[in-house]
Amino acid sequence: MQASFSDRLLTRLADARRVAVLTGAGISAESGIPTFRDPDGLWQRFKPEELANVNAFLQNPRLVQEWYRHRRMVAEKCRPNPGHTALREMEGLYPEFTLITQNVDNLHQRAGSSRVIELHGNISRNYCIGCRRPVMDDELRDIREDKPTICPACGGLIRPDVVWFGEMLPIEAFTEAQKAAERADVFLSIGTSALVYPAAGLPLEARKHGAYVAEINIQPSSIADALDETVEGKAGEVLPRLVEEIRQVREKGIHR
Repeated sequence: MQASFSDRLLTRLADARRVAVLTGAGISAESGIPTFRDPDGLWQRFKPEELANVNAFLQNPRLVQEWYRHRRMVAEKCRPNPGHTALREMEGLYPEFTLITQNVDNLHQRAGSSRVIELHGNISRNYCIGCRRPVMDDELRDIREDKPTICPACGGLIRPDVVWFGEMLPIEAFTEAQKAAERADVFLSIGTSALVYPAAGLPLEARKHGAYVAEINIQPSSIADALDETVEGKAGEVLPRLVEEIRQVREKGIHR
């Protein structure tokens, strides 16, 4: 049975000028990317917390580099799904549209979204912890079995440009996300469990500032009861229908 949208959600989306969206692991999982804590082949003997932190990297940089190279290869083999495509199409419907993501897989950009705020970084980027120099993928192909990859410019260790456990979110990115949440007429929270803060607080912040806030998820998140509406279902199935219904309401001039 297809999930249905309330008249109020469609009206608010049809009339909105400023829309903000937060996406989490659920939309990426529909493209075949394992969620962060899913067992992942050869790496299932490790907990994410054992690898995704600065101390683990400094103690065994080669191991962490290899894990992230594996994760990057998995992401590169996956493709954006209809949910990603629908968000790209939604971007064209509004004068101000902001896509905020907790995902690091680059799938939103590959789907064509141009206004993306990355709260947790991007696994396709890397940099030197010594000189902060961005490092290209072809330089990472030099990982050897016995030594970590180092920066050719200064000899520093190279790490993925993602936020690890114990690290702060990028200040500029989170500030932009907060401003978008505060300005939004409608805020959509998609495929996130709302357990990871401070990102999980953005839908609540948007609602406090007057936005209509709806959640699209396969099951209600931990903050679902505090939002205006919950639509249960997969992003790849729900979002294309939502975009189509917004267009229909606008074309008919119906304010439901």
